[in-house]
This record gives sequence, structure tokens and C-alpha cells, in this order.
Amino acid sequence: MQTKELIRLGQITIDFLLEGKDTNEQLAMFECVAPVGSKAPLPHSHKDYDETIYGLEGVLTFTVNGVKIDVGAGNTCFIPRGVVHGFNNFTQQDAKILAVITPALIGPDYFKETAEIVNAGGPPDIEKLKAVFKKYGIVPAMPNAQ
Repeated sequence: MQTKELIRLGQITIDFLLEGKDTNEQLAMFECVAPVGSKAPLPHSHKDYDETIYGLEGVLTFTVNGVKIDVGAGNTCFIPRGVVHGFNNFTQQDAKILAVITPALIGPDYFKETAEIVNAGGPPDIEKLKAVFKKYGIVPAMPNAQ
């Protein structure tokens, strides 16, 4: 399957390889490139799907349920539904991972809607982010975020 569209979310880029419509809603798969110094917009958990990360290039540090896990090329990290997580690139090299979502309850639309808010300039509107998160079954891990 060819690249459909590169989604820019702040410094991070997302490239969906498979969407739910491609897999009978069983899984979604995307590559994520996180440049030096980048991080996930907000720590969060997913209500109804699991996420498996596979390192392709560089090292991305995931914090999963408070535990730091370095995911480098060939390493994996499983994030069960309901577990708070986020990531940072603390290294001096860009990192690239493959993420697999099971079942495919999230796709490019979530990242596009989030990108509109994050890329608007200035600090992101947290209330708008929370609304997008809720729409896609994502629970932000911050005080009074629910």
C-alpha cells in the first residue's frame, strides 16, 4: 500500500500504512517520525484499543504506566488499553517507529483533527484537544481533563 498522506502534528509526522477500512476494522498501522527533542502532545490512554510499537530508527523513550521504555530499532513496546503513556525523543537522532492499533478504532482523521489544533500556533487549546480525544476514545492524563 502506498503512502496516502503525510500528517504533520507539530514536529511529528504520521504516515498511515493501513486503516481500518483496509483490514476489516481489525488493525490500523502507521509510521511515526519524531525528530530530536519532540514529544507526544499529551500523555493519554485509550479506552478500547491496544497499541504495539516497533522501533525502526533511532530511539524513542515511551513512558508506560510510569515506567520508561527505550524503543530502538528492532525493539517493541506493548501498550494495553487503559494504560497512560506518552513519548519523548531525548536523543540526538530522529526516531521512527511503527505503531499497530488493535482493533482499528483510530485512523488518520484523529491525527488530522489533532494537528489542526496543535499546528494553529501558540499553545494548543486544551479544551479543543480534550474534545477530539473524547471523540476518539482517548483519555488525557492530566488533572481535570476528563
